[in-house]
Amino acid sequence: MQDLAEGVARFQRDVFPARAELFAHLATHHTPHTLFIGCSDARVVPELITGTEPGDLFVIRTAGNLVPAYTPEADGVAASIEYAVAALGVQDIVVCGHSACGAMTALAQGHDLSGAPAVAAWLRHADASQARTTAAGDVPALVRQNVLAQLANLATHPSVAKALAEGKVALHGWVYDIPTGRVEDLTAAGPALAV
Repeated sequence: MQDLAEGVARFQRDVFPARAELFAHLATHHTPHTLFIGCSDARVVPELITGTEPGDLFVIRTAGNLVPAYTPEADGVAASIEYAVAALGVQDIVVCGHSACGAMTALAQGHDLSGAPAVAAWLRHADASQARTTAAGDVPALVRQNVLAQLANLATHPSVAKALAEGKVALHGWVYDIPTGRVEDLTAAGPALAV
């Protein structure tokens, strides 16, 4: 906790004063251009990877970057998606998986999750991802298939489906490679992104 307290002190002393104008603007404006759905993994920092400023990204982080398909029940992920698309009008949605993902590793390698029943239940949102992955135990392939499956789930959300139909939002599937810093765009033809 001491590290966090020191970080806050550095922010207040060094960062905030130098960016006071930006923070004054953000106090009254919330206009992110992108909804970034990534993994909860501490090694994946959306703003760092994308080089964005505070206020640019609306971020949802879940274990395994999972996006449950739409259901009418109350759901924090669905509510955040709806708010980003319908209220904030984001223009792009990124689902970003990553190398060495613990959730995908557990699924690919068949880890015993009986001691973590909430995790096991949550990871059922990756059933389609597993079905799409042909090689058992292939974590990188499962990570990629999972990103694509979560994009499909995302499109079941009414706000997203409407925005897609109206051409107001674009979906992107990325995989971030932790040891190299490369980002592979699964939804675009061409080389990996140099972010």
